[in-house]
Parts: sequence; C-alpha cells; structure tokens
Amino acid sequence: MSNQTFKLPDLGEGLTESEVLNWKIKVGEQVSLNQVIAEVETAKAVVELPSPFAGVVQQIHASQGEVVQVGGPLVTFGDEAPAKDSPQQQSPQDASGAERTPTLVGYGAPAATGARPQRKTRNSRQATSVVVDHGSNQRTVTRCTPPVRKLARDHGVDISVLAGSGEDGLVLRRDVQQAIDASGSVSDSSVAQPKVDAHAGDRHVKITAVRRATAKAMVSSAFTAPHATEFLTIDVTESLALVEDMRAHRLTKDVKLNITTLTALVVTRLLGTYRALNSTWDEQADEIVEFGSVNLGMAVASDRGLLVPVIKEAQAMPLVQLATGLSELIDQGRSGTLSPAQLSGGTFSITNVGVFGVDAGTPILPPGQAGILALGQVKRRPWEYQDEVALRHTMTLALSFDHRVVDGKEASEFLAGVGSVLHDPGMMNIFI
Repeated sequence: MSNQTFKLPDLGEGLTESEVLNWKIKVGEQVSLNQVIAEVETAKAVVELPSPFAGVVQQIHASQGEVVQVGGPLVTFGDEAPAKDSPQQQSPQDASGAERTPTLVGYGAPAATGARPQRKTRNSRQATSVVVDHGSNQRTVTRCTPPVRKLARDHGVDISVLAGSGEDGLVLRRDVQQAIDASGSVSDSSVAQPKVDAHAGDRHVKITAVRRATAKAMVSSAFTAPHATEFLTIDVTESLALVEDMRAHRLTKDVKLNITTLTALVVTRLLGTYRALNSTWDEQADEIVEFGSVNLGMAVASDRGLLVPVIKEAQAMPLVQLATGLSELIDQGRSGTLSPAQLSGGTFSITNVGVFGVDAGTPILPPGQAGILALGQVKRRPWEYQDEVALRHTMTLALSFDHRVVDGKEASEFLAGVGSVLHDPGMMNIFI
C-alpha cells in the first residue's frame, strides 16, 4: 500500500481537539488493524485510539502533551520500515511495554473477515486479567482505567503484579501510589510536572484539557446567561429516616441510596411541572426550547477536574434505577472511564457541595442549561419542631437559574416544592 496518514478523528459531541497523553507505538513498528496506538485526552474523557490501518509506522506527527486539532495528522503508515534519512519523530516513551488491546472507541475500520470490530464492554474497566493474542504471541494484560495505567507507566510501576483493591480486583490509583511510595520512584522527566520556583515557591501547573474546557464553559455561561440564585434551608430529618428505612429493606439494601439520589428523584419529577427550568435559550432561532425529557447532570470531582456526567431520560426512572445509574456514572467519573457521550446532552444539573463540608454555594449554570441545584451539607442544628426547639438534620438548597428563561416566581415555587418534599416525603404525592 502507499503511505496512509491517520488523522485525529471526530470523537463526537462537538469536540474539536485532543491532547496526546502517551504513545503505545514507535517508528518502525508493525501495527495491526484496530490495535490501540495512543491515549488522548479530550475535554471530556481519556480515550484509547485504535488504528484504522495495518502497516509499519513511518512517522509520528505529534509529541506527548501536544494538543492536536480534529483532522490533524497523528501517524503515517506504510508497507516497509522507513528510510533512515526520512523525517521521523520518535514517541516520547518506548512502547515496548505498552499494553495493546484490539478494542474500538466509536469508530474504526472493519476487520478483513467482514465482522464488525468489538467495542469495549461496560465491564472493560474492571481489573480482570485477560489473554491477548497477537499472532503467535500471547500475554496477560491487567485491566484498569487509562489514567491509572498512565500513572503506573510514568513511574515505572509494573501494573500486572499489583493486587487491585477495587471491586473484582480493580487496580485503583491508590494501589499504584502505594507501589510508587514503596519504591521511592519519581516520574519520568518527560512527563509534565508542576514547575517549582525555588526562590518564590510558586507552582506552574499545566492546564489540562478538562480544566481548559471547564474554564471556557464557565466564563461563557457567566457572561452569557444572567444568573440568579435563591437559597432555602430545610429540615431533612424525615427524608434521612426514609433513606435509612429503604437501605434496610430487602429490595433496596444493595442499592446506594442517599439524600442526593432522593433529591434527584424529586427534581426530575417536578421539572415536568416547572418546564422552564428544563429548557434552553436558543438565540439563533429566537425561541426557548422546553425539553420533553430530563437528562440529569451530576457534578463529579475527579482527578482530571470537574466532570458532569449525564443520566438520560431520568424522569422515567424509578428510584432504584435512578440511584443505580447515578452511582455508576459517579464511579466512572472518578475512575476516568466516562465516554464523551456520557458527558453531553444535559438539560438540568445537580451538584453536591455538602460532601466537602460546605453549607451552601452559588453554582454556575452549565452552558445551555436553565437551572442547577446545589446541595449543602447535612448538619444538626437547633430548629423549630412541633412548637419547640429541637436538634434536627438540616440542609441548604441553592438554585441558580437563567433569568432570561425562568421567572423568579417559577424558580421560587420549584425550590419550595423540592424543599417541601424533602422536609416531608409524605408530600410527594401532592407535589409530584
């Protein structure tokens, strides 16, 4: 074949660029169809790139840490080893120990047999050991998430010998960190690290793709949509008791239920009545679009920054299904295994600042959304109860909304409705 250049594909959801985290190949290496050749970080996820071509690597066009635009060249393949005097760019790290799995991430060429390449299963992030066959060579590959694998590789840790402490033996970041601490190793100098000024003590931290995208979105939202925020402190003692009862029930004892999932249920139902909060301002069409379904975003603090994975059609889910879906998304967000599609399409969001010990905050609207609800920490305080003062469990809700779309009356009624149900879950049939 003549030389073929693999260009950065459109990974979906309007993403225009990706940062090369690491290469799993080197110039002169024979690459098979759908072999994973690199890990790239988009504004929303870490993605493994499979090769759409089989051939010998002639040139690598982007170095580790370089940001490549969609359509930009990544790797050139050919039939034979490149000439010694041909322009070559070695990968920043030797790929001889890189794990290769014939998986597909949203695109790729069909196999020669005509069968469709296999996508990763939802359980592919688990740390089960699998045997990968490349021709006559077989070897065992330990499953873990891309960020954890990268951390191990950067510090020279053999991840295949680690005993994962996660579910089903999942190798977690802390497992790798313990191995790093035990060996006293330091990361490869080629990996970007915070630069410390010995005189002033300043740190220069490289802006990641997620941080860059978050900053752009927050600035755009703050200076585009006129934000307004309302606060309401409520007694949630009865809701906490209900959650505890459900945790003990035989049908829900294995489900991760908490005040956040209960709030999510209430919110998704009430948005069917207060539809302006589940809408968007369409400047170009000169109209307000009220969404027919609730795609609920749940803010997650991860090692890569703030992520807001989305659970689609949340208004149609019973509590157990909603709780399970949210729990899975949060786990994936923290482990770095979310796909770009899981981070897009939200119509209303919830953020729990209470997990950090904060009473309240003023959340900024995700771009294109008209409402976001922040949950403060649950804490006991003196509260009026049955005409007396008693110690009760309380929580502060903060609702930010786009005042172009939502009037103060509608926002207030929605917030009061959420508060009423969380104060007295028996009111759910009245408000929902």
